Amino acid sequence: MEDCTVVKVDSVNKQGLLLEVVQVMTDLNLFISKSYISSDAEWFMDVFHVQDEQGKKLRDQNVINCIQQAIGTTRESTPSPPKARAYTNNVSKADHSNEHTAIEMSGTDRPGLFSEISATLADLHCNIVEAHAWSHNACLACVAYISDQSSHTPIEDPHRLASIEDHLITVLRANMEPSISTGPFQIKNREVKTGGFLGGEGTMTNVERRLHQLMLSVRDFDGPRSSSEMNITERGTKMAVSIENCDQKGYSIVSIECKDRPRLMFDTVCTLTDMQYVIFHASVASHDGRAFQEYFI
Repeated sequence: MEDCTVVKVDSVNKQGLLLEVVQVMTDLNLFISKSYISSDAEWFMDVFHVQDEQGKKLRDQNVINCIQQAIGTTRESTPSPPKARAYTNNVSKADHSNEHTAIEMSGTDRPGLFSEISATLADLHCNIVEAHAWSHNACLACVAYISDQSSHTPIEDPHRLASIEDHLITVLRANMEPSISTGPFQIKNREVKTGGFLGGEGTMTNVERRLHQLMLSVRDFDGPRSSSEMNITERGTKMAVSIENCDQKGYSIVSIECKDRPRLMFDTVCTLTDMQYVIFHASVASHDGRAFQEYFI
């Protein structure tokens, strides 16, 4: 373990605690090379082997202190209800000095959609300060930060916010056909929410956390596999996900093998948590650029 730092977490367990701990490390751009997770009798015990961005052991005492403080705060905090709207003004840039209005969008993706969204916001005299979007299986999730075009201040007028929502919903629904738009589920999944000015300190993982939730709300997993995913398989890059049910023990085993990348564990734990699964045990390892993950849920 000379090339990594071992982080151990022992705490009273609560739903979502694992995700909060993993998010702390992801916020600090730490690479989790190995991890063992166990929760028995309402107790949470985790071991993480982490490295810095250069693949080295952590030697900066400030970073180590930050981990201890952040995880300690996470353990002591009481669960809070999920926020339905945006959550931060400081996103990926630490020097944001202005306050912005947050907008969430989810629905069906199509070519040219972002151009239409940008044009609509420009017509409504809005500046796009920052935007983050995911698209998968023809589903779209987007978190954007806007300000008033003339004053560069957050937009707080409820009537104007309602107008922005209505215009963007019209854009998202522009490709709806009668054959697919008659059901309430289809309409409900084309959503726009404005958050007004929301205070607080945030990071890129807060945005990605919300994007995960938005993609789940539009059920991006229901669609067919994209051609890009098929091409990865055809090029010989092994990518496998299997689920084994253990009825006698009352849980299922989710096994994942794929190319390793930063934030992979965060994305996996996000997905399982958002689908309301409890992770009882888990083991994660990385070797020669490959990731091997096993979750008992």
